[in-house]
Amino acid sequence: MDWLINLFTVGGGLAHTVVLFALVIALGVFLGNKVKIKGVSLGVTWILFVGILAGHLLKQGGVEENTEVITFMQEFGLILFVFSIGLQVGPSFFTSLKQGGLKANGVAAGIVALNITVMLVLYYCLGKTGIFEEAGNLPMMVGTLCGAVTNTPGLGAANAALDQINQIHPFEGGVPIIANGYACAYPLGVVGIIGSIIAIRLIFKINFKKELEKYNSENNNSAAVKPHLMTIEVSNPALSGKTILQVRGFIGRDFVISRLLHNGHITVPNKNTELTMDDKLYVVCAEEDAEAIIAFIGPRCDVNWELQDVTMDSRKLTVTQDQVNGKTLGSLHPSSIYGVNVTRIFRSGIEIFASPSVVLQVGDILTTVGPSDSVDRFANKVGDKKQHLDKPNLLTLFLGIAVGVIFGMLEIFVPGMSMPVKLGIAGGPLVISILLGAYGYKLKLVAYTTNSASLMIRDIGLVLFLAGVGIKAGGSFVETVVNGGYHYVWMGFLITVVPLIIMGVFARLKWGMNYFLLMGIMSGATTDPPALAFSSATADNGIPSVGYSTVYPLSMFLRIITAQVIILLLCS
Repeated sequence: MDWLINLFTVGGGLAHTVVLFALVIALGVFLGNKVKIKGVSLGVTWILFVGILAGHLLKQGGVEENTEVITFMQEFGLILFVFSIGLQVGPSFFTSLKQGGLKANGVAAGIVALNITVMLVLYYCLGKTGIFEEAGNLPMMVGTLCGAVTNTPGLGAANAALDQINQIHPFEGGVPIIANGYACAYPLGVVGIIGSIIAIRLIFKINFKKELEKYNSENNNSAAVKPHLMTIEVSNPALSGKTILQVRGFIGRDFVISRLLHNGHITVPNKNTELTMDDKLYVVCAEEDAEAIIAFIGPRCDVNWELQDVTMDSRKLTVTQDQVNGKTLGSLHPSSIYGVNVTRIFRSGIEIFASPSVVLQVGDILTTVGPSDSVDRFANKVGDKKQHLDKPNLLTLFLGIAVGVIFGMLEIFVPGMSMPVKLGIAGGPLVISILLGAYGYKLKLVAYTTNSASLMIRDIGLVLFLAGVGIKAGGSFVETVVNGGYHYVWMGFLITVVPLIIMGVFARLKWGMNYFLLMGIMSGATTDPPALAFSSATADNGIPSVGYSTVYPLSMFLRIITAQVIILLLCS
């Protein structure tokens, strides 16, 4: 049995390191699934704490680890993690910054800026003045900042920046183990985020029923945007011989005719289709426009569209044909050539208006209406072979990673700085993956990845990174806590709570922002899934998820980039 004992007690070997990572990850995932406090779990962050425990025990046992192998697994895991995040948020990253998302992202950016401000205030007021020596260690304070906002990619980016500085100007005593500050601040960070959400509710005495009614009246359930379906008969003789496009111009209201019954035959009309008296129309319009359309075109009538001579098929088609990737919807001529209407497009969970100018990407889901044979022909055009999407696009993944790492190594010279700034192995792949997710179709690269495959890549990267950070930090964690590291706990709590309360109050007073939406924004600004789970369960609706998904892409980007910038600007 000596070989088995040596496998665990003799460090440095590849088999030993793999077994160590596997056991740390397995136990961490198990605890993340089982250990919950009032329904809130730390999730895979348990891997970090298990790794710290393993690193501490190995050091006490005199086992020397192969730090080069551990570092490689840690950094490669980080690259996989941030790259998968970029591909996920890329399609909605730029659209989330526009129109209705501006205020929400403004609140999120304000939270990020105030988190950094509070951290720097503690550093200069308590650390530089000597009141608390721990606050004067800027790298550790950055680690505490990342833990306070529960942002693991930020920790990875900061670590990469420290390694970059250490290669040019080595630190005395080695690279600071900032994961210790992260580990100290993380648990109360989760509590602080949820507590801040509750505090805003108490401060403004939120009434859930009124908030829901207000949100519904201002958003998708208002008569101005709520879709209304009806069948009407053309009875206005002035419309006979006029095209649908002309009728839209006459009435000044927007509507879609998805089916037309003429002389006992059903057709799928387009904008150039001419109307005649007694035509039956299946109309989709805004609820508030329904009566005006009826008054202008004709009265309601009853038609059993399912019993007509041509069976109409409403089907969701998935774009899987590479030749369609990057083409506009209008260039496919769905109505004029194929005889179908495309009414909606779903991309990465976001509903997009089916405008002819929309650029299609592999993975888009098109809601299509038309005769069954016409829908079949259009399905062949766009592909609609979901099994083709099951195969991961490894070319895009690894080519993107290669370009991202190269991009991250580019030196950006900033006046007044002793060394150039680099986005590093975290920031570079993140930027490239976001661009690929948004514009990869222009290079004929398929950035689509199935949800299960994306989650697998992301989670494997995350657990490898957390295990590596924990094992390396474990040797000095107890020493850090005993020698004043417990101060990072309360400082991290301040970094968490103060910005959330300030921006939450500001958003309510300045913009009257809906509380359900604000719950999601506060959770998304800290990229904290447990907080979103709490918010969704408390609200008992999906509104917090809307706020979370709106600000998550920008927040994640800012968290990763700012963590590096602080290190490079102030520690170099």
